[in-house]
Amino acid sequence: MTQNTKKRRGLGVVLIIILLVALVAGWIGYQAFMGPSIATDEEYFYVKTDEPYESVISSIESEGIVKNPTYFNYVAKAMDLESTGIKAGRYKLSKDLSNRRFIGNLRAGYQDAVKFRFQNIRLRQDFAGLLGRDFEADSLAFLNLLNDEKLAEKYGFNKENFFSMFIPNTYEIYWNTKPEEIIDRFSKEYEKFWTAERKAKADSLGMTTQEVSTLASIVKGEALHQDEMPKIAGLYLNRLKKGMLLQADPTVIFANNDFTIRRVLNRHLTIDNPYNTYRYKGLPPGPIMMPSIASIDAVLNYEHHPYIYMCAKDDFSGYHLYAQTVAEHLVNARKFQKALDARNIKK
Repeated sequence: MTQNTKKRRGLGVVLIIILLVALVAGWIGYQAFMGPSIATDEEYFYVKTDEPYESVISSIESEGIVKNPTYFNYVAKAMDLESTGIKAGRYKLSKDLSNRRFIGNLRAGYQDAVKFRFQNIRLRQDFAGLLGRDFEADSLAFLNLLNDEKLAEKYGFNKENFFSMFIPNTYEIYWNTKPEEIIDRFSKEYEKFWTAERKAKADSLGMTTQEVSTLASIVKGEALHQDEMPKIAGLYLNRLKKGMLLQADPTVIFANNDFTIRRVLNRHLTIDNPYNTYRYKGLPPGPIMMPSIASIDAVLNYEHHPYIYMCAKDDFSGYHLYAQTVAEHLVNARKFQKALDARNIKK
């Protein structure tokens, strides 16, 4: 073998080694920057407001967010993540997410909004709990705002009827949005909801939008079926027009603060509370629960009829029997009371 041949073979081996090293380096670089990186089955990764960089990196490692923390840290340094900073937020994770994309999201704040949906909320503390569950701020921060008289007045409400400003729907809001900004968002949605047409219908009833919502909360409390809401609304409006007591059982349950009551008894009616519509005429000071869109629209588009009494049907279907006179109503009431006794429902 000639000297030149040996040199060529040696050069070939060197080139192969260089090529292999380049391929390995390229493969490692690809895996570090572009390859799928997420290891966890968690759907989101959360970064708290003002959370230190070291804390975020530590969470990524300790929670097993990425497959290879060494690769992640290398790419983070290469992309100068510490200097640019990590934005607070709720970040969507997927198995095909690369370190480069994940770090880019953290750096730019490309987070997923929370699709916050609520309905059938009875008390403001329930609503505060739901908000605290879905957003960064805790439930106490939200409850303090819901109980804030000055904040309520800022939006044209008082402490008692402030709850009617929150229209049940689905809202897209970023996880780390401040509680005050979330409340403000609900206020804007309330203004959008109360269109000129809805306001005109409220005016024709001689009611404010807050009063409509308060009555709607009672309708919602009474109605098990949405299709019966306009009829129930018509009955209560008839009572209001006649100056009669509303005598709505859901308001008595609210006044007693006992939501286990299934059968309203005379002892429940004696409570001296402005929400007890068996003792106080007119609407209560505020809603007894968060009114739904359906119940608000049922009041605005109530069914015209002559009825002023109603009683649950004795078949427990959730529907009601209606009457114009006390005599008719007593017949219906006795049927229902008999059905309750038959089922041994005492309270």
